[in-house]
Amino acid sequence: MKYKDNIEAVAKLQPDYLGFIFYDKSARYFESTIPEIPKSIKKVGVFVDETIEIVNETIKTFNLQAVQLHGNESPEYCKEICHVEVIKVFSIKDEFNFDVLQPYEKACDYFLFDTKGKLPGGNGYTFNWNVLKNYPSTKPYFLSGGIGIDAIEKIKEFKKSSASKYCYALDVNSKFEIEPGLKNIKELNTFKNKLAVSS
Repeated sequence: MKYKDNIEAVAKLQPDYLGFIFYDKSARYFESTIPEIPKSIKKVGVFVDETIEIVNETIKTFNLQAVQLHGNESPEYCKEICHVEVIKVFSIKDEFNFDVLQPYEKACDYFLFDTKGKLPGGNGYTFNWNVLKNYPSTKPYFLSGGIGIDAIEKIKEFKKSSASKYCYALDVNSKFEIEPGLKNIKELNTFKNKLAVSS
């Protein structure tokens, strides 16, 4: 099984969520079996404009607890997803029209703000987090986009700002990869420990 040991090693770091990418155009496309991991970790399926039928079927097949939607999924689409947390992704660069969030307020559990780039996720660089000072919602959100060890100080500063009030989680990926889908456990552990010290 490709990367089974790596998945288990990441799980030992006890993240709240662990993502598996079910987008076949991604270099990180997951087509294996998820090994046994602690029930405290929510398994997340990452999708891009997939059919509702396939998303719901994948939820059952892999026993997912959440989905992360990186495409142009509508609020109606989000409401059709079966019995799991729905994380709807929005891409930001230097500005963002927060009005687009309103229709999704009752359709998903969390928002996720990622960096606008050529790819739907995994672009490897951060957007201007100051944009989130204008966040109009009380819905908790995930902060994503090129977050690595070099962002620790930036994260500390962000946590002191009003923009971070509803920041629920940090989503990390490409900055901790040895190759697509294979995570650097040592660097992830360092990141986790440095974040814990800064809390």
